Amino acid sequence: MSTRRALLAAIATLTLTLGAAFSPAMAAAPVARTSASAPDRHHRSGPLLWDAIASLPLSGEDRTGYKRSSFKHWIDADHDGCSTRAEVLIAEAVTPPQVGPGCTLTGGQWYSYYDDTTVDQASSLDVDHLVPLAEAWDSGAYAWTPAQREAYANDLDQPYHLVAVTARANRSKADKDPAEWLPPSESAWCRYIAEWTAVKINWGLTVDAAEKTALTTTAQDCPNSPLPDLADAS
Repeated sequence: MSTRRALLAAIATLTLTLGAAFSPAMAAAPVARTSASAPDRHHRSGPLLWDAIASLPLSGEDRTGYKRSSFKHWIDADHDGCSTRAEVLIAEAVTPPQVGPGCTLTGGQWYSYYDDTTVDQASSLDVDHLVPLAEAWDSGAYAWTPAQREAYANDLDQPYHLVAVTARANRSKADKDPAEWLPPSESAWCRYIAEWTAVKINWGLTVDAAEKTALTTTAQDCPNSPLPDLADAS
């Protein structure tokens, strides 16, 4: 397996400061993952949640020309035999699975924070792009190069960018933004909108008016805590 960096301190901090909003089962933060497909990025401290949402640029959205295949995903960036999906499952396991030939996963246990559910079969999980590929396209990725879209689809640099959740929760979400969908577990809402906002900032993506209103309204019931560490391309 590829070498993994230490836990991001900001994720642990966010879990503690938003403890009232999160499930106790999330006390252990996921392992930080190094992305070989994205540019080597430093990190910077995130702004406070309310300020971060207010700073998101408004723009209309247009899905013209979108194809899921425009985002090449589940690559094996470090050539260790495990795809991006498998890397996420290994990193986020509460109980580590056995990794066999061809990166087949046996055993293990995961926590799906969207719906406050513990899962013991990797096949029952989807790896969700927290900001869906179609939503990213609408919000600015339509103008990116294929390489940039591939980097987005396989971003392991920020552990909140891709998340292992139940297939049921992920498919109910589909490509909806927070104006249309929030996790079934209300205890996940504060974490979800903080991480959604962080992804939008990391990748320079815009929000539409309904999306920004939903983020702002939901955040009113959340601690005004710093976002997780953000990527810094400098």
